[in-house]
Amino acid sequence: MIKRIKKHWRRFIIILSCLIILGLLWIWLTRRTIYSPHELTYGLTFSPLVLKDMNLDWQEAYIKMLDELKVKHLRLVAYWPMIEEKEGTYDFSELDWQIKQASQRNVDIILAVGARLPRWPECHYPQWYTQQDKQTQQKKLLDYIQATINRYDANPAIVAWQIENEPFLIGFGKCPRLNVRLLDQEIALARQNTKKPIVVTDSGELGIWIPAARRADIFGTSIYRHIYSQPLKHYMTYPLSPNFFRIKTKLTELVSNAKIIVIEMQAEPWGPQPYFTLSEEEKNKTMNMDKLKKMLEYGRQGGFDTFYLWGVEWWYWEKEINGNNEYWEFMKNLFSQSL
Repeated sequence: MIKRIKKHWRRFIIILSCLIILGLLWIWLTRRTIYSPHELTYGLTFSPLVLKDMNLDWQEAYIKMLDELKVKHLRLVAYWPMIEEKEGTYDFSELDWQIKQASQRNVDIILAVGARLPRWPECHYPQWYTQQDKQTQQKKLLDYIQATINRYDANPAIVAWQIENEPFLIGFGKCPRLNVRLLDQEIALARQNTKKPIVVTDSGELGIWIPAARRADIFGTSIYRHIYSQPLKHYMTYPLSPNFFRIKTKLTELVSNAKIIVIEMQAEPWGPQPYFTLSEEEKNKTMNMDKLKKMLEYGRQGGFDTFYLWGVEWWYWEKEINGNNEYWEFMKNLFSQSL
């Protein structure tokens, strides 16, 4: 009888010890500074591609974004097809103009270069690219990256270089299979031509993070909550609490010294077709003012302090076409409080 009691007590002590260890591990994994709203930095990503699809004047939208929203942190995109539409001839005029306008207003810029860059179809290649053999394709990509960095690196407005966009994300976009060796060549080339930080990004919900973060000085994650799943053909909300991002951040920090930011935070609808063709009912399934405010709080609770919002083109569309100023005015106030 005494032996049986001792055996039960030993089992109880082992189970209790395991629970205590697991509890302490959970506390360690999820413990993170939660910054106050006034300690947060907000910026945004701008893409002329979306505004061109909307048949709107992208330059007018850009100036209004700078002068009315007064954003001070931008991610701009050096789209290869726009820069080298004709093989061997670089035309930086559109990007020159964007950078000049931002520089005049003391806006700092993360400039993204590569073949996989923000906005659908995710991978952006010149039309002549497909006519080249693989070795020539890779050389042309590296040549364009080097030409872009050499053109803008001396500009103090450029504070970091992003190499590719979510390169490790599989199954999203019209993209070839990732060539890790080529990605590393791109990053090495960038480091040879700049002393500024290198940004590498990955999907927040679907990415592993570590392969990207170990290659970066600044690691950028995305955060999406309400999406339309093309494979499943229906809307869904990721069933993830902010602790999901705290844990991924903690584990990533064990193997990488990269600063971790949110490079892409959802602030526009996501549907089965371009959002500017969706009905109000459809748009509300993935984004409205209530969802937007909850998104921002969700990111703050995730322990991040820097966010680049994704959706300025939609806010502009709502204001100019639908006469709905609520997003534009909300963002004015948000950026005025941003560090």
